[in-house]
Amino acid sequence: MQIIDNKALLISTKYPDKITSSITKSKVVQRYTESAEVLVSWGFEEAKQLSELNIKNVPSPIERDYDWPGQYRPMDHQKTTASFLSITKRGFCFNEQGTGKTASAIWAADYLINKGIIKKVLVVCPLSIMFSAWEADFFKFAIHRKVNVAYGRKVKRKEVINSDAEFVIINYDGIEIVEEEIKAVKFDLIIIDEANAYKSVATKRWKAMKRLLGLNTWLWMMTGTPAAQSPVDAFGLGKLCVPDRCPNFFGRFRDLVMSNVGRFKWIPRDTAGDTVFRILQPAIRFTKKECLDLPEVTHVFREAKLTPQQNKYYKDLKKHMFITAAGEDISSVNAAVNLNKLLQISGGAVYTDNKEVIEFDVSNRLNVVKEVIEEASNKVLVFVPFKHTIELLKEYLNAHKITNEVINGDVPVKKRTKIFKEFQETSHPTVLIIQPQAASHGVTLTAADTIIWYAPVTSLETYLQANARIDRTGQINPMTVVHISGSSVEKRLYDMLQNKLKTHVKLIDLYKKELDLGP
Repeated sequence: MQIIDNKALLISTKYPDKITSSITKSKVVQRYTESAEVLVSWGFEEAKQLSELNIKNVPSPIERDYDWPGQYRPMDHQKTTASFLSITKRGFCFNEQGTGKTASAIWAADYLINKGIIKKVLVVCPLSIMFSAWEADFFKFAIHRKVNVAYGRKVKRKEVINSDAEFVIINYDGIEIVEEEIKAVKFDLIIIDEANAYKSVATKRWKAMKRLLGLNTWLWMMTGTPAAQSPVDAFGLGKLCVPDRCPNFFGRFRDLVMSNVGRFKWIPRDTAGDTVFRILQPAIRFTKKECLDLPEVTHVFREAKLTPQQNKYYKDLKKHMFITAAGEDISSVNAAVNLNKLLQISGGAVYTDNKEVIEFDVSNRLNVVKEVIEEASNKVLVFVPFKHTIELLKEYLNAHKITNEVINGDVPVKKRTKIFKEFQETSHPTVLIIQPQAASHGVTLTAADTIIWYAPVTSLETYLQANARIDRTGQINPMTVVHISGSSVEKRLYDMLQNKLKTHVKLIDLYKKELDLGP
């Protein structure tokens, strides 16, 4: 395909008559040669129709007409992704985590609003990235647009849905709460991020989304790991987005991609990958390895809101700290001890003065960890500062059948060596849960290209050394470091670590800022 004079596209195809009959109604098309080449005017409708005819690599006029607003200029693969989305009414973006697909979707949607094709967009995503990823990225890439987050009490969600916001962000299960209001507003485009949440057609969230989709609704489903656990996971995505390409019934789809080898045992067919690829179209995918313009290490922030139980004890502890500190000088020792208590509550387990452990409901944070692991294309390291929290996380991953091993101060050297070797050289475990001080120096763990900070540490050296476990000789993939936070003290610590401040000498300042926020 070739762009000619910035006005027309020259397309080589086996089916010129099919293109001619489809495009003629909008603008002039002529047979260019007898060798199956067709000259098509390069307008939005022509590009969209060519894309709907399954012609690959059709350039959107966004490449010619759009000024790409925002703090950062788009990378080449982001422009290509935005171009694809802007002329794809129903389709998939399978770009890997850390490739900037959120920005591409924002630019593509903004372009469609500029052209008057759509007016209002609903972004559906996990709780953990509503504010830290989507809302933050709108401020970076489309600050001129009105954006609001539909979260909280039902009345608040209703107000947001019915507001004049051009982009509304909502979590998966928030849809059911205000489904009727969403239907009434008639969003022109729905963007589903981390779309694997819709892999099962039996779930309430899948059925609610199906009810929202009208014939003219645009739908972009985004995930870096389609059908990561099993080929049958693709059924829900296909049935929601491109039902005409997908078998009507799950049993028929399962027979296409799986073989029954026992009464209750199914294994993927050799052709399963090709079948899934054929059904989940149109689609675009960039891996981190393919994005030569991508930074070597991408830092991502995700929010795990404190549960009501955590929030209560967090506030009680801050109130106690506030009273204790009133009128007294604060030592670095006291500051460190109290900040650690706040971090422990945020993480899910607090150590009392009697060395007993109090556990909290930390389901929000555990769910975010699972989300990131499922999005990752390769192995994952999870750094967890507190020992008992490691036990909570291990139990959770075991319950979800995610293979893992633990490295902390109690694991003997010989066993550590064996675990590291298996992690590097075999398929399992897929996740290492590590107490940062136990493996922050000298160890090579380049089988992983994703790091999750379950909670921050207070040592800059430990933070940098821990990240260096994957960022070293032998690493062949671009890397992602994910920072999870749910409390103000965690966000402040991450900010200090990101800015490479010597955190241990700043603890008193951090402590005072936390107290200034009030109990």
